[in-house]
Amino acid sequence: MARESRVLDVNTSYAYLLWARDFATTSIVATVDDDPGGFVIGYRRPDEPETLMIWQVAVDERHRGQGLARRMLDELVDSLSGEGVRRLETTITADNSASIALFTSFANARDAPIERTPLFEAAMFPDGHDPELLFRIGPFSTERSTTPGGVMSMTTTTEPATAIFDSLESQVRSYCRSWPAVMTHSQGSTLTSEDGREFLDFFAGAGALNYGHNNPALLDPLLDYLREGRIVHSLDMHTSAKRDFLQAFSDLILEPRDLDYKVMFPGPTGTNSVEAALKLARKATGRQHVLSFTNAFHGMTLGSLAVTGNSMKRRGAGIPLTNSSKIPYDDYFNGAVDDFMWLERVLQDSGSGVDKPAAIIVESVQGEGGLNAARLEWLKALSDLCREHDIILILDDVQAGCGRTGTFFSFEEAGFTPDIVCLSKSISGFGLPMALTLIRPDLDQFEPGEHNGTFRGHNLAFVTARVALETYWADESFQNEVQAKADELRAGLTTIAERYEGATVRGRGLLTGIAFPDASAAGKIATAAYECGLLVETSGPEDEVLKTMPPLTISSEELARGIAVLEEATAAVLGDGVPA
Repeated sequence: MARESRVLDVNTSYAYLLWARDFATTSIVATVDDDPGGFVIGYRRPDEPETLMIWQVAVDERHRGQGLARRMLDELVDSLSGEGVRRLETTITADNSASIALFTSFANARDAPIERTPLFEAAMFPDGHDPELLFRIGPFSTERSTTPGGVMSMTTTTEPATAIFDSLESQVRSYCRSWPAVMTHSQGSTLTSEDGREFLDFFAGAGALNYGHNNPALLDPLLDYLREGRIVHSLDMHTSAKRDFLQAFSDLILEPRDLDYKVMFPGPTGTNSVEAALKLARKATGRQHVLSFTNAFHGMTLGSLAVTGNSMKRRGAGIPLTNSSKIPYDDYFNGAVDDFMWLERVLQDSGSGVDKPAAIIVESVQGEGGLNAARLEWLKALSDLCREHDIILILDDVQAGCGRTGTFFSFEEAGFTPDIVCLSKSISGFGLPMALTLIRPDLDQFEPGEHNGTFRGHNLAFVTARVALETYWADESFQNEVQAKADELRAGLTTIAERYEGATVRGRGLLTGIAFPDASAAGKIATAAYECGLLVETSGPEDEVLKTMPPLTISSEELARGIAVLEEATAAVLGDGVPA
């Protein structure tokens, strides 16, 4: 093996030779067409033979991200369980999030306790090596059937399951880099990968799956519609599916909230809704400039990027993004400057040199900008300012709407009515592309066909959108359930945050997370959570916020389980913190 195998890392040849002599029965190698793909090397503690000490885990970079390390670890431990192995130990540096996630997921899967204690301090090493923590897992048991003894061999497919993505799909892809599993099935709050792993979903399709995956209440009417040969694509023609949706939206959403809006179908995505709103505001006022807020995110097309704050997203435009200026979002100066002081002054001063804007666009919760949640009184004051100066107020509710903050619209509790509202993501209820732009009637000034698009009439989305409204918004019971779950989520996240100095809970409703003073912590915790079977992303200009966004239909048991995984993942990355 040492002579014929190529090197996986700098210790490999040495490890092979020692392994061949002493560690054969407590090690495992994975092969890919007879070529080493990875290995785990361990030994049984002489003074504690029920404990397996894992000395090294190595996986070829071509085969990483496929769960190979975890599979080898499981196979090795299971093969030794018949010989009395009930505990596992390993040493890990504090910044090795991948290894921490691997062993944390192993412990969680076996419902085994895990202890972390300092073992080797930096001063013990002559070469500047980082301190090593001792991870001790167990006792545990296994029910897997295995072939005991000897060196276990594993063979994977000739090509990694992700090979076609790597060779053909653009490098712009992002979520799959954090969650490399190949997903095949989903139901409710759970996704399943093709190797059988289940993942609890605290992501909900970036907010497009508020009612969960493949919700049967929506799926069955959709399948019936298709089986009946009903119309799927219709541009903006009249269809029964669109009529039924509009009627339900009027009866269940607009009228109970005393909202008087015209409904525009701008295209299939959130950025379509924002672009339509910006164009309409400029047309209606005859003014060009639009004000938006620090850390805002409104979409990836040019008009939406112009009112977005994230510098990385803006650079992708490739041209200057003009006719927009940024103003401070709520608490941007940590309370040191009065809200809207600058804006009020320049709007009142004819010598300020600042032209009156056509519109101001705002999110009540900045989902991508760090889960900054504007105070309700701040939003109301912004609305009052816009009305005083005849400025159109656009409320981007693409991510925070459709119940995400506890009410259907995120602005309802603030006591004002925006001039234009942008909706998308979960408006279809099923993850199908659909967007709305809600317009104050006197602003409905586009000429027929002046703003159009091929995929405005997505009738499948109309079907599921209608059923979602009828199922969940016919009364206040679902809204009350969402608010109760939001309280549970916030309480759980607060318990975690209070253990770590400087960590704070942000957001509102089921769009809530934890901001960490170390900007790298949230990403490491998300990685550890993934290894433990939980999908959760990060937010903020430095990805410093761990962002939770579970389906609104998640059960209390699933919510508690996800919070427990986050607690364990945070402890794996940052230590146990201050006891609660």
